Amino acid sequence: MYKILVADDEQMIREVIKEYAEYEGHTVVEAADGMEAVDKARKEDFDIIILDIMMPRLDGFSACKEIRKTKDTPVLMLSARGEEYDKLFGFEIGADDYVVKPFSPKEVMARINAIIKRGHSAGVQPETVKFEGLEINFSSRDVKIDGKKVNLTPKEYDLLFFLVKNKNIALTRNRLLEEVWGYDFFGDDRTIDTHIKMLRNNLGKYRKFVVTLRGMGYKFEVE
Repeated sequence: MYKILVADDEQMIREVIKEYAEYEGHTVVEAADGMEAVDKARKEDFDIIILDIMMPRLDGFSACKEIRKTKDTPVLMLSARGEEYDKLFGFEIGADDYVVKPFSPKEVMARINAIIKRGHSAGVQPETVKFEGLEINFSSRDVKIDGKKVNLTPKEYDLLFFLVKNKNIALTRNRLLEEVWGYDFFGDDRTIDTHIKMLRNNLGKYRKFVVTLRGMGYKFEVE
């Protein structure tokens, strides 16, 4: 079972998530603001952290950035705002997923389970693959370009991992959403395009390996 940190200044939100999570057998620790969330994340290990964006003392974005300095724990963001800018910024700072309020508690639990199971299913991949100067170590989740380590968000790494594991195979946007995000995605597929753009920016000259298949999706193409 999972240990979950839920940070939201609305007690009712925390209680709803806690009720559903504990019903599935998980343990839930609560935090009422961003500072408390960061403090608890530093002192304890969690399987996933749920952060509301609009919190007192320290907002969810800032809390996520602080947690990312020391922990690679999956982060699910909650927000009453559904603007694309907020979602993109959340992904850029390392959030794994984003849920807009009001939400279905069952959907939140489905996303929590998918995020954690995806991380566990990655397991230990001892091999390292190299394509010219692009080196990927699956076990340590390290990506190097010409010997220099590149910092990717957890979601960018998951996307690259899946593309590389399926190199030279055409992957539709829906397939990427289902496999990388791990659940039936409700919304438009610009999420994939945005993450591909971010990934390519980080890969620099080796962005050439991530090929766009017009009207379909993408593939990691190597000889």
